[in-house]
Amino acid sequence: MHILFLTDNFPPEVNAPASRTFEHAREWVRAGARVTVITGNPNFPEGRLMAGYRNRLRPQRVTIDGIEVVRVWSYISANEGFAKRVVDYVSFAMMAFFAGLRVKADVIVATSPQFFTSWAGWALSRVKRLPWIFELRDLWPESIVAVGAMKPGKLLALLEKVELALYRDADLVIPVTDAFKANLVRRGITADKIEVVTNGVAMEQFSARPKDEALLARLGLTGKTVVAYIGTHGSAHALDFIVESAASADPRFHFLYVGAGADKAKVVATARALGVTNCSFVDPVPKAEVVGFIASCDVMLVPLRRNDTFKTVIPSKIFEAAAMRRPILLGVEGQAKEIIEEFGAGVCFVPEDKASFLAALDAITDPVAQPALVAGCDALAAAYDRVRLATKMLNAIEGVAQSGDFARRPDHPPDAVDVA
Repeated sequence: MHILFLTDNFPPEVNAPASRTFEHAREWVRAGARVTVITGNPNFPEGRLMAGYRNRLRPQRVTIDGIEVVRVWSYISANEGFAKRVVDYVSFAMMAFFAGLRVKADVIVATSPQFFTSWAGWALSRVKRLPWIFELRDLWPESIVAVGAMKPGKLLALLEKVELALYRDADLVIPVTDAFKANLVRRGITADKIEVVTNGVAMEQFSARPKDEALLARLGLTGKTVVAYIGTHGSAHALDFIVESAASADPRFHFLYVGAGADKAKVVATARALGVTNCSFVDPVPKAEVVGFIASCDVMLVPLRRNDTFKTVIPSKIFEAAAMRRPILLGVEGQAKEIIEEFGAGVCFVPEDKASFLAALDAITDPVAQPALVAGCDALAAAYDRVRLATKMLNAIEGVAQSGDFARRPDHPPDAVDVA
């Protein structure tokens, strides 16, 4: 079986969509599938090409761990500014569509949160007479309303109609949370065409190890109780609230922020304005170095703003932290909170509530609580092992490719020939 996978993010980018796609595709190749990934040239989140890459009109092809990767041109912008990001996403979708015409495959998978990528998957399925799968990583456009990037109105209503039409047209929708599935079912999408495959962790890469004392010394954090946030510094993450709370925290705590994003300058400016001395900011690091930062912290911080939309989200950071036996300080309500509490892998606080945050910070660093928290991390990581989840998704993809349902559509001739 040949899987054509469309994604705007892929390694060496280190965000959750890039990691999920790469780790799944690698397992599918190991299981005997052929996988072609069409993606852009790495630039997330700063909107600058990473060293060694060129944004050429002609697609560039390379093989990574058996995965055939096709990198296409797109308009590149930083992860900030709604209009520029839309142009970025639409340009990638268009170029991915044209590149996909040249790939002979059995099934197409298009992944969000870049919503327009799913448009390319839909269009290719029509032209190439192939089944397609919508991997749903984010409820877009609902999520951009949640962070204030769009207001309710005619445009939002139109995008929501398109969103629902894509869900209905897809042969299968694979959301990353049960809450996403419930949302779709509530809006009229048939439950039996939805297969949940959550995020997880590649246990071969993320495993418990001692702190990197050299790294801590280089950062000036030796002897500190390090609370780390590693990832995109976006408007959804409420990092300005964390900085404001850090100003009231016990001096033994030091807050380490690793990454970049639309809100990083604002967060750094907040720290400077408050004169806080217990916050450090580090630029993004390669995926291979992330493990060293996680290993060197005492607590992994996973916050989001307080919004009902985020109750459906399960941040992938929790799985990597759990695999490395780092308790999780979670400021997310809903399903993510249920997971942390089910396994006892951390302590939860009310998002954007300073008193709740400071109390949780004390609780999660209580020496008496550590054995139970570490055991909870082990149990959580085992339950969300990426290999098992990749196998589940591969089985779902094979089911779509082999079911024959697509072939029975009126616009799909039984003996259609691939146009490529």
